[in-house]
Amino acid sequence: MTANGRPLRVAMIGHGFMGAAHSQAWRTAPRFFDLPRPIEMAVVTGRHEESLRASAERLGWAETDTDWRQVVERDDIDLVDIVAPGNAHAEIAIAALEAGKHVLCEKPLANTVAQAQAMAEAAGKALERGVLAMVGFTYRRVPAVTLARDLVRAGEIGEVRQTRAVYLQDWLGDENAPLTWRMDRAVAGSGALGDIGAHIVDAVQFVTGQQLTGVSGTTRTFVTERPVLETAVGLTGTAGDRRGPVTVDDAALFFGTLSGGGLATFEATRMAPGRKNALRFEISGTEGAVAFDLEDLNTLQFFRFADGRTAGFRRILVTEPDHPYAGAWWPPGHVLGYEHAFSHQVVDLVRALDTGEQPHPSFDEGLQVQRVLDAVERSAAADAGWTSVPDQRG
Repeated sequence: MTANGRPLRVAMIGHGFMGAAHSQAWRTAPRFFDLPRPIEMAVVTGRHEESLRASAERLGWAETDTDWRQVVERDDIDLVDIVAPGNAHAEIAIAALEAGKHVLCEKPLANTVAQAQAMAEAAGKALERGVLAMVGFTYRRVPAVTLARDLVRAGEIGEVRQTRAVYLQDWLGDENAPLTWRMDRAVAGSGALGDIGAHIVDAVQFVTGQQLTGVSGTTRTFVTERPVLETAVGLTGTAGDRRGPVTVDDAALFFGTLSGGGLATFEATRMAPGRKNALRFEISGTEGAVAFDLEDLNTLQFFRFADGRTAGFRRILVTEPDHPYAGAWWPPGHVLGYEHAFSHQVVDLVRALDTGEQPHPSFDEGLQVQRVLDAVERSAAADAGWTSVPDQRG
């Protein structure tokens, strides 16, 4: 495939942590993969002009604009990449789709089921006009995760019976860690549940090819107040003496049933000391199992009963040319990192745009994950499915 089509001109809405990850992907993907169209990083938007200009220069964007509405209406923009906080997703995505722009939107799709439903409906209408939308569950594009999906779908572990998935971080373990937008329900929608729990819900459903049909869970906010960042212009500042309320969860635990009849357990927490970014899952079937840990992201563990006397978890280094995505990068054994999954996301999206096929995960898939998260929150709020244990003392 040769890049001989008209350039794909991209506008990115937002320029924080995810903006940096997405920017390197737009810069890098065309240099390692044959894409059907060149990519032009046309414009980036943000609220504060000074920091926006600095980000544009550092990340490689040609122009800046503090008005995203003006940007999505521009005739020279083909795709809008949304990396703003969750409370802005619905408004921006719907406006972009109605303006005829393809959309890539970070996860979770929205802060509420109603918002996600509106986004999915807008994407459905846009698809009829050849306008495509995708939600960024980037961990699908880690080569080892894609390989796990391929093995499970090929029947290598038999019928799925149980799945276990956790996402463990520790960055909020310090009760004096400052209050940010991620701890404000009005902006973030939820805490660990939506931010990182969404990833493990999607990972389990992606690898197994099944959906969660029911859940029961609980959430907890261990630190209810945190220091407020004192700033003059809304940029990063220092934590002052004033404390503000935390309105989202610090941790979520839930279990569920899969559409194939199996059981699933999940844990999402920002309160796991020593765990920096430990997304882990294990899929157990009638004939074997696969296991993955993001903190060892080039490795997949694979077990089969059929191996008999030599049966045991096998360590697969997922860097071979015939492994998903890996052949475009380095010689075997030369490992990849976190950022590569974002490049793979760009590759899959641009190729889908070229063929006119719906890229995955679609907004409908994002909506389904949102419904799972909502069901967990409703279960936690009602203490649904929990039975108290009688106190036998005395």
